[in-house]
Amino acid sequence: MIDLERIKAASVAYFRSLDEGATLRHHFRHADEEGGLWYFEAVPDRGELIAIKQAELTPAGRLHRYSWEHLQDEHGFLTDQALAPEEDPLETIPVEEFQQVWNQ
Repeated sequence: MIDLERIKAASVAYFRSLDEGATLRHHFRHADEEGGLWYFEAVPDRGELIAIKQAELTPAGRLHRYSWEHLQDEHGFLTDQALAPEEDPLETIPVEEFQQVWNQ
């Protein structure tokens, strides 16, 4: 039997530890085909870039935010896939741009 609460607690603990222990943060933006904008704050972990914060600004102007404090809801979830800026169409952005969106 799968213990979903234990899995969620482990995920929260992992992303929280990355967020609280980060000394180097990277910020990215991605535009999707429908006109939505995705923003990521990522930190290095074991040779990969892991998103610790993610914001989606929909074409309708709705903002959805995900982090260890709010992993998922009916609209989406914090990605569990490592980011690969060299392969994915991600644009590096300044921390200020990310913070402006995140703090809306």
